[in-house]
Amino acid sequence: MSQIAELKTLLAQPRQVFITTHHKPDADALGSSLGLAGYLRKKGHHVTVVTPSDYPDFLAWMPGNDDVVVYDPRRNDAKVRELVKQAEVLFCLDFSCLSRINELGEYIRDAPGTKVLVDHHQQPEHFAQIEFSNPKAAATAELIFEIIRDLGDQDLIDSGIGECLYAGIMTDTGSFRHPSTSRNVHLIIAELLGAGINPSEVHRRIYDSHSEERLRFLGFVLKDKLTVLREYNTAYIAITADELRQYHSKTGDTEGLVNFALSIEGIVFAAIFIDRTQAVKISFRSVGDFSASEFSRRHFNGGGHHNAAGGISHVPLPATLDRFLELLPDYQVELLGAPLASPAPVA
Repeated sequence: MSQIAELKTLLAQPRQVFITTHHKPDADALGSSLGLAGYLRKKGHHVTVVTPSDYPDFLAWMPGNDDVVVYDPRRNDAKVRELVKQAEVLFCLDFSCLSRINELGEYIRDAPGTKVLVDHHQQPEHFAQIEFSNPKAAATAELIFEIIRDLGDQDLIDSGIGECLYAGIMTDTGSFRHPSTSRNVHLIIAELLGAGINPSEVHRRIYDSHSEERLRFLGFVLKDKLTVLREYNTAYIAITADELRQYHSKTGDTEGLVNFALSIEGIVFAAIFIDRTQAVKISFRSVGDFSASEFSRRHFNGGGHHNAAGGISHVPLPATLDRFLELLPDYQVELLGAPLASPAPVA
């Protein structure tokens, strides 16, 4: 039985559905979750969306946002455990392994319900009974659209569901400029336009709704925290916990900063290191053949897409930077010889 046929059988009657996505959800994570939730509610299912952490305020406009349960182990652990236990179907969106959802990972691993993975990252963990995994897809929201369409329900995609999916595709393709922007992406966007979405309003809500403090933080980062290493065609940004506090940084304020480093002419590899006190969170971006994902997976317990990956370090920021700088000579030939291309999809 095909995956779509299995899913159609599973959803043939109203179910208790649990949807979750990765830590610190971005527009694709939340958009695919809320887009799917809106569709399933139209089909008569009882749906709860749970995120493993908070997410940026500029995503709060999405239909269904008010009903999202933000997991907090100190506040609602028992409630979320019970939701996982009661769920007949558990959708896991926009992450490839259960470690990406923190404590929720083990809860879902042990859950009695049927698990459905929908994701576009490399090397899935294969923990789900039904798996829609396509690393060539531009966004998980692209896969959600295809699933709804292949279930025969594209006519249920209204402007609200469509704008959630559009937000995910738009952001993960870098506003349709990354190499992942395929013919299929444009065909899907045409269908979403037919459903009545307002693309300019979605773009404005996500990209043109900054706080004054966030803009001043951006100016500080670009002026004082950007380091360019021409001998490696590499640029990086390192931000301390004190600097985050100084600018009253909120969730989402550091999103996309690494792309400024990658946008410098001649740069092939870019990184941002952010001291989150408990650990140093890292984002890597590259262009052309240099694999950000392989670099992150080999050295910083991470992974993601070929040109866009995340990582983590459990040693202090200065030691993490030392480790990064020590590695670059090993990649110098590859970095200096890497052909330039358009920036990569954002994870």
